[in-house]
Amino acid sequence: MIEFKNEPFTDFSKEENRQAFQAALNKVRSELGKEYDIIIGGEHIKTDRKVKSINPSNLDEVIGIVNEADKELTEKAMQVAVKTFETWKKYSPEARARILFKAAAILRRKKHEFSAWMVLEAGKSWPEADADTAEAIDFMEFYGREMIRLGKPQPLTSIPGEDNELTYIPLGVGAIIPPWNFPLAITVGMTTSAIVAGNTVVLKPATPTNVIAYKFMEILKEAGLPDGVVNYVPGPGTEVGEYLVTHPLTRFVSFTGSRAVGLRINELAAKTVPGQKWIKRVVAEMGGKDSIVVDSDADLDLAVDAIVKSAFGFSGQKCSACSRVIAHKDIYDELLSRVVERTKQLKVGEAKELGIDLGPVIDDKAYNKILEYIEIGKKEGRLMIGGGKAEGNGYFIQPTIFADVDPQARIAQEEIFGPVVAFIKANDFDHALEIANNTEYGLTGSVIARDRAKLEKAREVFHVGNLYFNRKCTGALVGVHPFGGYNMSGTCSKAGGRDYLLLFMQQKLVSEQL
Repeated sequence: MIEFKNEPFTDFSKEENRQAFQAALNKVRSELGKEYDIIIGGEHIKTDRKVKSINPSNLDEVIGIVNEADKELTEKAMQVAVKTFETWKKYSPEARARILFKAAAILRRKKHEFSAWMVLEAGKSWPEADADTAEAIDFMEFYGREMIRLGKPQPLTSIPGEDNELTYIPLGVGAIIPPWNFPLAITVGMTTSAIVAGNTVVLKPATPTNVIAYKFMEILKEAGLPDGVVNYVPGPGTEVGEYLVTHPLTRFVSFTGSRAVGLRINELAAKTVPGQKWIKRVVAEMGGKDSIVVDSDADLDLAVDAIVKSAFGFSGQKCSACSRVIAHKDIYDELLSRVVERTKQLKVGEAKELGIDLGPVIDDKAYNKILEYIEIGKKEGRLMIGGGKAEGNGYFIQPTIFADVDPQARIAQEEIFGPVVAFIKANDFDHALEIANNTEYGLTGSVIARDRAKLEKAREVFHVGNLYFNRKCTGALVGVHPFGGYNMSGTCSKAGGRDYLLLFMQQKLVSEQL
């Protein structure tokens, strides 16, 4: 087996790549408006409850119509997953990994097609969608290799007269509850990490991107995954999600999303219910309030580029997005001016158009929430650019910058999850690090500085799970930057790292006296 390497991104400066992606968009567009079933144990199920998936770039365009489950169907999915677990757990680690490798190969062949679905259903730009698909491929390739590694005999200390063996065994049935912002990559990563470890799952996708999750189910089927290993059960989080979390047969919950929902899941999972005979394991990634610290000696060209890309990529809808710039007072004004000037050049438009910098935000809830935060920001800081809606028949918001924001202001503390960044002035580098650590989150951060002593101090003091020096604070790569944070950012699960699969398994020691 070849060594793991990250899937390369598509170079859209090449005409042949642009034409291939446009052809994929045309193909996907020809399939819009179809109906998608619930899938439980391979059975396709329709219900009277249906939800439309809408293109956030064009509110008149229906991506698909998705059947939604209720508690009764969720119970059916759970029972199927429990039954299937008895056979799936007996597959060898190598056999399970081979299914992931096959799925990765299929996705690689359909790369532009899946990216096109994300352009239309999630409002991702061509490069952002392409990166999402590449990450999904990476997760399957990486986790397959990791399972083969963990499936081998584990090292133990030998003693005379005994034969000892340590193995990893799966947990059972898991609830997979992914987000909409990385509708393929995170859905794939959360799902395949659990199943390659030998578990079965019930997948409740994020409602705005139900169709993309369904398309992933088609890949798993084509790759030869047995029916019932992954059960696709779309539905409201307050009904389907909570039913799964509180179910006595749920062994673990894997969640990515907001702090509020993550804490709710953790609370519900901690309460034992009749018929439950284990402590449920919760793996949660719950967002961030991420800062880029810029010191007085920083390369300002590099800083401007890192800030704009980190703050406004995918309209700021990343848990790793820069929402706070903490700049040394000596370069604060110049940096602010230059970031504003760069932001003026950004193009907001429909995601289907190559060359846009910001597409829409995901739905009306996000749209209204972000606009409310912008109004709060107008009272808490000095509006430098943006500050409202952008043109178009979609959920478009102008990239927005507020200056002179107090470190304790709401827009400096609360996750906005949109194209809004707050500039905060620091007296010196130590003060900047103090501000950077003053939120309840601890996911990503970046330091732009030349002084090696200061970088080493930040390495020790800046309390985030993913800390970057002299680069943007977004764009973690599988295997390169294991991803997960501290505090209210989650359980520091480190997706895409060598420890991640251990979250979905338990160790078993067998000792025989000779």
